[in-house]
Amino acid sequence: MLYAGFMSAALPPFPQPQEPVDKPHLLEVGSAPDEPCLRADAARNRARLLEAAARLIAEHGAAGVTMEAVAAEAGVGKGTVFRRFGDRTGLLTALLDHSAKKLQADFLGGPPPLGPGAPPVERLRAFGIAVLYRSAEQLDLQLAAQPEPTRRYSHPSARALHTHVTMLLRQTLPDADCDLLAQTLMAYLDPALINHLTRQCGMSMERLEKGWLDLVDRVTRTGV
Repeated sequence: MLYAGFMSAALPPFPQPQEPVDKPHLLEVGSAPDEPCLRADAARNRARLLEAAARLIAEHGAAGVTMEAVAAEAGVGKGTVFRRFGDRTGLLTALLDHSAKKLQADFLGGPPPLGPGAPPVERLRAFGIAVLYRSAEQLDLQLAAQPEPTRRYSHPSARALHTHVTMLLRQTLPDADCDLLAQTLMAYLDPALINHLTRQCGMSMERLEKGWLDLVDRVTRTGV
C-alpha cells in the first residue's frame, strides 16, 4: 500500500517520542462521544462487519459496499449492520477510522520526521506527504465517506489533523494566525481536490508531493 510503503521506506526507527501526548481528547476518532463502550462481543461483531466491508472494497471498490452486501458477506442480518453503524456513511466512516488512528499514532509518537524529534517544518512536510499518499490509497472510500459540508470540518478526525498542523505552525510562526493558516494547508490535502487533480487533471502524485513541499516552504518562509 502506498501510505504504508511511504512510511516504512522513509522513516527510520525512533523509539523515544518527545512530544507530550497528554491531550488524547484532541485525537478521538470513531464513535460519537455519547456512545457507550462496546462490550467485548459487540466489539468483535463490529470488527467482523468492518472486515467484511473491507473485503468488499478490495473486490468491488467503495461502490460495492452496501448495508445489504456487508450483512451478506458477514453472515448476519441487515438490521445488525444498521444498528451498529446507522447508515452507509457511518459504515464507511468507521472503515476510515482505523487508518486515521494509525496516522495519528504516527505523528504523535512515531519516528521522525513525521513523529516527534524533527524540526516542526520537517514534520509538517512529512505530514502532508503521508496524508497525500494515504488519501490516494483510499480515495474512493474517502470520497464516499466524506461527511456533509456542515459537518466536514467538525469531524473528530479532521479536528485532530487541523490541531496537529496548527501546533507545528505555531512552533514555526508564533506571530501568525496559525489556526487559519492550518485550514489553508489542510485544503490542499482535501480528498476531493486530490481526486480532481489526479484523476481529472492527470497530475502525478510526485507533482502533488512537490507542490506540498513548495507550499509549506512558502507559508513558513523557509524556502531557499
